[in-house]
Amino acid sequence: PLSSWAEEFWHHKYWLPPGATWEDMKDSADVRYPKPQDLLLCIPGALILIIVRYIFERTIALPLGRRLGVRNKPRRKAQPNATLEDFYNLIGRTPKEVSVACVPRTWFRHRRAQDRPRLMKKFCEASWRFIFYFTSFFSALALLYDVSMSAGRHCDPLLPALGWFYLLELSFYCSLVATLPFDVKRKDFKEQIIHHIATITLIFVSYCANLIRFGMIVMLVHDASDYILEVSYPHLEMLICSLVCE
Repeated sequence: PLSSWAEEFWHHKYWLPPGATWEDMKDSADVRYPKPQDLLLCIPGALILIIVRYIFERTIALPLGRRLGVRNKPRRKAQPNATLEDFYNLIGRTPKEVSVACVPRTWFRHRRAQDRPRLMKKFCEASWRFIFYFTSFFSALALLYDVSMSAGRHCDPLLPALGWFYLLELSFYCSLVATLPFDVKRKDFKEQIIHHIATITLIFVSYCANLIRFGMIVMLVHDASDYILEVSYPHLEMLICSLVCE
């Protein structure tokens, strides 16, 4: 039953254009085609990127933020109170007015401020995403410069450079999904999850169907807007301006 299910799942009618079969994508001595199992490397790839991100934030982004004047504003800590703490954990950070009627407003305001993410943490995270999107965008431009877009069929051989780029992109978005619970929680948290899962799905499907050239163009446009959005963060904008002026 398991083998028949797997055979049905990987049937060419679901993954390849009409008239094409997996027989058209058999490897030879000089030619290699994409295989779904290649993307399993995204698991160790995501772990490596998480480690690289941690090192980058501690050794580059953090000192850079301090040099640019990024400072965490001092916050008053709420007085320890077990009863109020239990009540705070029960009602959450954004309760209704009726829920906090019996809680001292000053204590609740100070306690809620303690859970807000620090400015330096936001800066480090935005710096990491900016560096990756910026590097990814111009790397894709360089890779596609000598690639003929007229060859975009499912039977085209896999170019090693494009395959590794695909794996890097997939690993990055997998790492974002893994670190979302620990990152600064934004207002569009749910939309972020949907976006990352949709991106991972599209990368996976386009790789399996050998539509890598078209997928590269989509990722190129995608990263072009993403690194600009990260630059909109005020202190990153200050950094870019200072580098341009120099």
